[in-house]
Amino acid sequence: MENLKRFEDILTEKNGERGTPSRDKYDTESLSFRLGIMLKEARNEVQLTQEELAERTEPKKSYISRIERESINIHISTYYKLI
Repeated sequence: MENLKRFEDILTEKNGERGTPSRDKYDTESLSFRLGIMLKEARNEVQLTQEELAERTEPKKSYISRIERESINIHISTYYKLI
C-alpha cells in the first residue's frame, strides 16, 4: 500500500499544480467532458433525440451534439436550459 497515490497527486504530476495554465486547461476540458456525458445520459433517460431536445430548447441540434462530444465549452446558463 506504500505505492498508492492520491488522485490529486497524479493530476499534479501529469498536469501541473492548480492555477497553472496546463492544469486550468485540464480542469476545463474535464468539466466539459463530464457535462457532455451527463447531458447525454439525461437526454437518453427521458428518451429524447438531440433533434427533439433542440426543438424544445434554444440551442440547435449541432450545438447539442458538440456538447455531448466535448467539442466545446458550454456556458452553465445554456446547460441549465438543456437540463
